Amino acid sequence: MKITKLTTYIVPPRWLFLKIETDEGIVGWGEPVVEGRALTVEAAVHELADYLIGKDPLMIEDHWQVMYRGGFYRGGAIHMSALAGIDQALWDIKGKAYGQPVHALLGGQVRDRIKVYSWIGGDRPADVARNARDIVASGFKALKLNGAEEMQIVDSNDKIDAIVATIGTVRDAVGPYIGIGADFHGRVHRPMAKVLARELEPFRLMFIEEPVLSENREALKEIANHCSTPIALGERLYSRWDFKSVLADGYVDILQPDLSHAGGITECRKIAAMAEAYDVALAPHCPLGPIALAACLQIDAVSYNAFIQEQSLGIHYNKGNDILDYISNKEVFQYADGFVSIPQGPGLGIEVDEAYVIERAKEGHRWRNPVWRHADGSVAEW
Repeated sequence: MKITKLTTYIVPPRWLFLKIETDEGIVGWGEPVVEGRALTVEAAVHELADYLIGKDPLMIEDHWQVMYRGGFYRGGAIHMSALAGIDQALWDIKGKAYGQPVHALLGGQVRDRIKVYSWIGGDRPADVARNARDIVASGFKALKLNGAEEMQIVDSNDKIDAIVATIGTVRDAVGPYIGIGADFHGRVHRPMAKVLARELEPFRLMFIEEPVLSENREALKEIANHCSTPIALGERLYSRWDFKSVLADGYVDILQPDLSHAGGITECRKIAAMAEAYDVALAPHCPLGPIALAACLQIDAVSYNAFIQEQSLGIHYNKGNDILDYISNKEVFQYADGFVSIPQGPGLGIEVDEAYVIERAKEGHRWRNPVWRHADGSVAEW
């Protein structure tokens, strides 16, 4: 079997899909994207395609190594996201070729389903209690919200009080045993992060996510010493080498690699195993489309330390299209009692509605994240 063609589709709301075709008629799908940089990643995919055309798609590990090591300059968001989507599609082809789900080819599943969480609110936390109650009423046992607005490197206590009030309201609304993840999106800098971590301690959060930017992770030692809440991090790390120092430092409790950013299934399988060796949990990042979610569930299926999966059904970014719109077997993501079942179909287990993908690609998107500014006019982390 030989790879004959790679085709990319930029589709709403902010996604990039990839189709890899073969001379035997087996097709694989992947989701290589950096939110806000879809066109750049698309170009990188087609650069890597020069090597792949004519190759055997089943030689996934060798292709991964060549696509990574074959470039003198390597790593980072664009390169690793392009590689990730290609890797997903190659695994999809391999599973279909053997008539098996990807997780069966990775050693077989250790769980039948995994807990999921749902997002509440938007970028600016407000009026979230009602949304939290609705999410819990629909069957979810865990939720996540953006925990902070703009915060300067040293800011006033009224910002801290507002965050505490919002999360306290959510805790009161859902009761003591629903998991709450507070995502600080790297918006909080070291001087305020330790204050915030201490103030949120009474709410017994499931985790605090990106309390500081990954590039400032030396601050995690001090933050960890100010609270017992698990610290989650990893959506802006792109390879096992990026995660190596995080694990060695010992202050992160939950790794969140993104299957569409961190080298795909091949690389995230290795990252998950590294985390297991350090007794660190796995919770793959996935505010993306159905192909990315299906890839995540393959890793969740075979990773003992996976405990929860992010998913974007109904997330506030999904304007115009949602994750089920692009697949014909919509029942594949079976949500029940706060869990989602592991797909059992061949490959990634999803059937992409190619005709609809082509139709929506005519509209495409140019999604960009907002640009926020502080009261003094300086740019703020979003």
